[in-house]
Amino acid sequence: MRYIRYAVLGSLGIILISVSLANRGMVTLKLMPDDLADLLGFNHGIALPLFVVVLGGVVVGLILGFLWEWLREHKHRKDVSTKKREVRKLEREVGKLKAQKNEGKDEVLAILDEAS
Repeated sequence: MRYIRYAVLGSLGIILISVSLANRGMVTLKLMPDDLADLLGFNHGIALPLFVVVLGGVVVGLILGFLWEWLREHKHRKDVSTKKREVRKLEREVGKLKAQKNEGKDEVLAILDEAS
């Protein structure tokens, strides 16, 4: 299974490298369309290779997706932590009740009673 994962990661790396080498042409990214920039008198642009733009878009999309999913699952994590606290509280209560039940008994009988 580990070799299959390495094969998939290796082939993905080769594909990304070949796409990057094929798309080395420079493109200009602008903050606003030309008409709007002329109206406002502000236009900022940067020249980058096309593969940086494409792979950067993929990375930003993945990060936004992971962040969105993490925020969406907040209620589930909250429920789990509440349930864990409740379980710990109930376990402590059960331990106290067992200790009260075994108060007057012999130690060996109390240990055997706790095991069952």
